[in-house]
Amino acid sequence: MVVPSPSPVRTKKTKAVGFPPSIFRTTTVKAVGTDRRSLRRIRFLQGGEPWHPKKVIARVEEEGFHFFAKPAAEKQRAGPGFPFGYGSKNIGRNGDMGELEYLLLQSNPLSISETSNAVSHDPTKFSCAINDYIEAVKGLACEVLDLVGEGLWVSDKSVFSGFIRDVQSDSILRLNHYPPLADEDHSSPKVAHPCNKIGFGEHSDPQILTIFRSNDVGGLQISLHDGLWVPVPPDSNEFFVMVGDALQALTNGRFVSVRHRALANSVAKPRMSMIYFGAPPLNAWISPLPEMVSPKKPSLYKPFTWGQYKKAAYTTRLGDSRIDNFKITNNASTCLDNLVDQ
Repeated sequence: MVVPSPSPVRTKKTKAVGFPPSIFRTTTVKAVGTDRRSLRRIRFLQGGEPWHPKKVIARVEEEGFHFFAKPAAEKQRAGPGFPFGYGSKNIGRNGDMGELEYLLLQSNPLSISETSNAVSHDPTKFSCAINDYIEAVKGLACEVLDLVGEGLWVSDKSVFSGFIRDVQSDSILRLNHYPPLADEDHSSPKVAHPCNKIGFGEHSDPQILTIFRSNDVGGLQISLHDGLWVPVPPDSNEFFVMVGDALQALTNGRFVSVRHRALANSVAKPRMSMIYFGAPPLNAWISPLPEMVSPKKPSLYKPFTWGQYKKAAYTTRLGDSRIDNFKITNNASTCLDNLVDQ
């Protein structure tokens, strides 16, 4: 578990460690995205068994690979992929493309049960595997967010996790599958090494927190503040935690959502990632917490509902900086004003 701490804190159960900009890690969870200024240390819980429900993970991975191995026509029956279901290459409705196929699922059991009939020949087995995994990573996300609240000294440390725990939470699970690249020209000197094909283009996640895991095939990259792209070594035994746009707004920029992308470079085996996006209910209001605002640090963002932000995200391209449209500037957040007027 990880939590940023504005000042180093040590107890019998915690240990302060240094970390490079934009990435910090623990023995079981790696977190991507940090406090932009004051955070120079994190603390993490020690002791106990590592949080690794291996059987739960293995079941979801098995179900995912089994589905993606099906003929294209059979997979299409679980489409169209927007807002939920199976999709291939098309990412959203605004022309973004990628070298991948995916399965997008709502996180509530009823929706998963309905979708499973089109996804699996054994809907009950598929539903159980997905629901168990969602419950596990949801619990992990909430624990991380509670530690974030504690580390930021907010009056209610569960203020962040409360959005995700809400029964109306708009959280989703996404399975991304990147097939191996065709190896037909591999003998040519010009393609002796895999090219940097974009599997999923540059973006930040709009939700509060992302819990990410993949198999042992590389591809994930994050962008540092200077624009340098850094590969994240794959580790099937660890989870990666990414800050989303909503958490950036709630912390008034103390945490910054991380821009990342996925390359489709493997010529040997497929890559599959399982991504849980912890999100608030559609009608939940998002604005900087009072503890994050002061005369020296005025509010950077106008209040907006998650539904408004989600609607704005659907009207933009994948690589656009959506959160900038909700900043308090001289232009007075035109994007949000237009949404409110509708």
